[in-house]
Amino acid sequence: MNNFNWKIKKKSLNNRARIGKISTPHGEILTPAFIFCATKAALKSYTPSEAKKNGTQIILSNTFHLMLQPGSKLIAKNGGLHKFMSWDGPMLTDSGGFQIFSLGHGSVADEIKGRKFSNKRKKTLLNITEEGAIFKSYINGNNVLLTPEKSIQVQRDIGADLILVFDECTPFNVDKNYTYKSMLRSHRWAIRSINIFKSNLNYSSKMGSAGPQEIYGIVQGGIYEDLRDESIDFNLNKINTFGIAIGGSLGSTKNEMKHIVNYTASKLTDKHPIHLLGIGDPRDIWTFVKQGIDTFDCVSPTRLARHGSALMKTFDGKINLKNSEYRNSLKPIDENCKCYTCKNFTVSYLHHLIISGELIALQLLTTHNIYFMNELMSYIRKAILNDNLEEAELNWYK
Repeated sequence: MNNFNWKIKKKSLNNRARIGKISTPHGEILTPAFIFCATKAALKSYTPSEAKKNGTQIILSNTFHLMLQPGSKLIAKNGGLHKFMSWDGPMLTDSGGFQIFSLGHGSVADEIKGRKFSNKRKKTLLNITEEGAIFKSYINGNNVLLTPEKSIQVQRDIGADLILVFDECTPFNVDKNYTYKSMLRSHRWAIRSINIFKSNLNYSSKMGSAGPQEIYGIVQGGIYEDLRDESIDFNLNKINTFGIAIGGSLGSTKNEMKHIVNYTASKLTDKHPIHLLGIGDPRDIWTFVKQGIDTFDCVSPTRLARHGSALMKTFDGKINLKNSEYRNSLKPIDENCKCYTCKNFTVSYLHHLIISGELIALQLLTTHNIYFMNELMSYIRKAILNDNLEEAELNWYK
């Protein structure tokens, strides 16, 4: 039995924001929602049970990294990633397309859209052809060919509820001609992805190691409106998918990003849940919820925690607890926050843990940042329900 469903429960009167519900075999996702990244089948320094306790609805894992280590067949033998990492809620896997960008045009650390390439990490993307992308494995140095068919087969083995077609995530620093050719190739890859997804190879049609799956298409086209139009038409009329993600380059500035996401989202329909790939800054989330985005994913909340930063309801959005100014602060990170960290520990203590290299600091800051993001999304959903999203945003930052 296929237990997937998408339903819009409430639309804002003042913008395109909406409350929805994505039903999957492993549970429901109330939207707008944030998806936390368990890249290698782990929320670094954090257990799945703690994530759920702090309001997490869905997590994302990375097809490319799990393909290399431990390998998708081993995950399938464990009953799929849900059982492998003991997470009983909904899961999503990307297709490996982002690695074409991050390993070919920027370091793995440069996962924030628009951030320029860092030469500190050697490129490991060797070539892109019609067949697929060729990488050098960081595990053993072997060449690895990732094709649309391989990506879907790996995602079937991993067993996430929601999976993505294979695409190329184009960087911001390529010209329109490259973006156009890449988009058309991603469209052809999408058709191949869907064909293998519907086949009975290894599993039944639309099935993975943990049961039924559904697939998302991806809108490409970079910063070019006419290319986005063509990709939107392809996703709406040439293929049939459960959801649609907005991918590719969103520009090199915040204003470019806001414009292209708004332009793209405005032309998508109510038929699909809309996911925005790789965006997780709270201020951006407020903007893009109003533009009609239903789900977001990003490594930033948990990554910031591992680097000593706590999310805050301020213009800057975070504080770095490594800084000496926090050494003598006897207050919690946020006096109004109800997370375990804020209810039990002072900033002074957290500062001490961080500069002392105590591993518990990573868990405590991750607790706060995960709670913060889930509380933000819950607050946004209530505001949409009450038709006061603009007012709620102002109040959030007071």
